[in-house]
Amino acid sequence: MRKALALTVLSASLLASATASAADKLVISTWGGSFRDLIDQAIGQAFTRQTGVEVEYVTGGTIDRLNKAKLAGTAETDLTFTTAHVGWLYVNDGLFQELDLSKVPNAKNLVHQAKLSPNHIGVWGYVYTIGYRPDLVPKGETFESWNDLWKPELKGTLALPDWDPSHIIAVSAKLAGADAQHWEKGQDKLKALIPTIKSFYTNDANSQQLIATGETPVQVMLSMNAYHMMEEGVDIKLAIPKEGAVLGIDAMGINKGSHHADLAYQFMNIALSPEVQAKIAQINRGSPVVTNATVDPEIAKLPGMLTTPAQWDATIDVDPKLRAEATAEWRKWFSENIMAH
Repeated sequence: MRKALALTVLSASLLASATASAADKLVISTWGGSFRDLIDQAIGQAFTRQTGVEVEYVTGGTIDRLNKAKLAGTAETDLTFTTAHVGWLYVNDGLFQELDLSKVPNAKNLVHQAKLSPNHIGVWGYVYTIGYRPDLVPKGETFESWNDLWKPELKGTLALPDWDPSHIIAVSAKLAGADAQHWEKGQDKLKALIPTIKSFYTNDANSQQLIATGETPVQVMLSMNAYHMMEEGVDIKLAIPKEGAVLGIDAMGINKGSHHADLAYQFMNIALSPEVQAKIAQINRGSPVVTNATVDPEIAKLPGMLTTPAQWDATIDVDPKLRAEATAEWRKWFSENIMAH
């Protein structure tokens, strides 16, 4: 009798648990396209297998999603993927809750560059560097230095992102003997780049289109986008200049007011597992942000992949908090002094 009663209670408990899981879903704010697919393939599907909870994705541009969250003033999603520095804008606007990393055991293996704030942490790394079409640039050009972008023979070949000038601002400052914090010292250097510039791209898809057609055979380009294009058969090479490529990190934060914070913590922990981190490198050439992921050696040796502390430290690493604070000023100056010409 006691055994039968126990089985009845256990069955009822399991049924209630299953019903709760079926009713729950984790809603994630992210980019669309290949990045949404990457998150689903590498993390979301593993999360659903392990928890039984479905994942719903709400997609949009980086700044569009931030503005929407600011207008709403409350969590319309549970967890947000964004860039490291825009993550700081979420933090400063009170949109991310403080993280309890005891609920993310895999976070103990984070590289120090991915420990972004008390409210958001890295999920993969990449670089912005020089991507180029070897068939459309002067023969033998390999871009050993960022200074090569200023060569007269490259006039009218370069595309830069219009929404975030921080990469080329940091590079120009470094070439002028300064750093991003003292970016004004690189202003004249950057103005001298204007003859090389052909266009400004507005998003990842626009970047890919411009280099695929050859309209801009040279770009300051996101490494993950370059590898995506290579897989589609476009002849692109990535150069890592001797001064270093510009480090980028994409990040995760739990939205303040989320009703599924515990599920969000589980999602984050799965995202930082060594197996998932290796899969991110395999699918989209995102660099693992944990020290215990084992990356295929053929992938690890690709330009722009960061799999050792020395490789992470060799990048031009602009403090994400500084980028968040300076972005508005940088964009205004860049628009008036570079894009307007």
